[in-house]
Amino acid sequence: MTDSTDLHPGGVLAPDVAPSTPREIEAWRALDTVIDPEIRQPVTTLGMVAAVEFSGDDITVTIRLTIDGCPMRDTIQADVGAALQNVTEGKVSVRLSTMTPQQRVALQENLTAARPKNPFGADSLTKVYAVASGKGGVGKSTITANLAVGLAARGLAVGLIDADIHGFSIPGLLGVTDKPTKVEDLIMPPIAFGVKVMSIGMFLDTDQPVAWRGPMLHRALEQFITDVYWGDLDVLLIDLPPGTGDIAISTAQLLPTAELLVITTPEHTAAQVAARAGQLSTQTSQPVAGVIENMGPLQLPDGTFLEVFGSGGGQAVSDRLTAVLDQHVPLLGSIPLDPVLRADSEVGTPSVLSSPEAAAGQALQSIVAQLATTPRGLSGRKLPVSPK
Repeated sequence: MTDSTDLHPGGVLAPDVAPSTPREIEAWRALDTVIDPEIRQPVTTLGMVAAVEFSGDDITVTIRLTIDGCPMRDTIQADVGAALQNVTEGKVSVRLSTMTPQQRVALQENLTAARPKNPFGADSLTKVYAVASGKGGVGKSTITANLAVGLAARGLAVGLIDADIHGFSIPGLLGVTDKPTKVEDLIMPPIAFGVKVMSIGMFLDTDQPVAWRGPMLHRALEQFITDVYWGDLDVLLIDLPPGTGDIAISTAQLLPTAELLVITTPEHTAAQVAARAGQLSTQTSQPVAGVIENMGPLQLPDGTFLEVFGSGGGQAVSDRLTAVLDQHVPLLGSIPLDPVLRADSEVGTPSVLSSPEAAAGQALQSIVAQLATTPRGLSGRKLPVSPK
């Protein structure tokens, strides 16, 4: 008999029937390719496969779901069936059960064993971008959602926290309707367009307002960071509320490696307010990764441009922050005022994917390309090795 741990050394739950024949071993190896859509690890190493049994050419597999009523049950069942159909010409039956409380505790302990309480602390290699604006209405959340999806489309592991607790909009912009799954004390974020997403809006039954003060806002952000299973991310984006209030300060405390992306419109009055948001870095010691101008000149059908909100605001913010912070703060791009971007946002399909040829889609892709060049690195960090 082949011990299942030989095939699945990371498994936390033993199967009811361990693989013992070449066909059973082949079936288990096929199941190694089935990835849990929420945790993003093979179902075999997560202990979700309880048994694989043959009756002639027919296969019956029993899968333990993490919770009763798992929102991904149909996806998991279909993926398991498809993987096993490749190893037999017979019938494949997938039975679903649910983990016991003890098994869920074992799974949580396995997922958090080598994970620090704050996975994005000072030693984290994840690139963290906190997207800020001086005031509301400049399209900050729309840009954040598009940047996250664009980075994920380039093959990066991306997370997105909607930290605008009072004005959350990320779920709607990404078409997220699923509730997070909870495994004991660990929250599994829903995934949209390859991006792991977390927002207070996912926990509300209705579109009700959130009337919280500073301590509760801080605790909400802290829970999004520490109680959510993000896995190994290349990039984490934080959609900050407008201004320089509680959440902006809490972000600097909880995410010490975060860099600011400042969003503005071309209008110089808006640019002055946006520059103040960027200058918060003088108090929080956060570097400013760049400035993004939204609602730039609109191209008309005859090829001319209409400056609905003026021009030059983005460059003005870039120049002012460069001078005040004594560091080069680049203007990463100007996104034109484009009806396509508005229409895509309203139906929850980011333009960076759904309308890449549109003017706004092209501008967003250019900015994504710049942010994707250095997702994270080891520069300046000590490795856990020492000479003998």
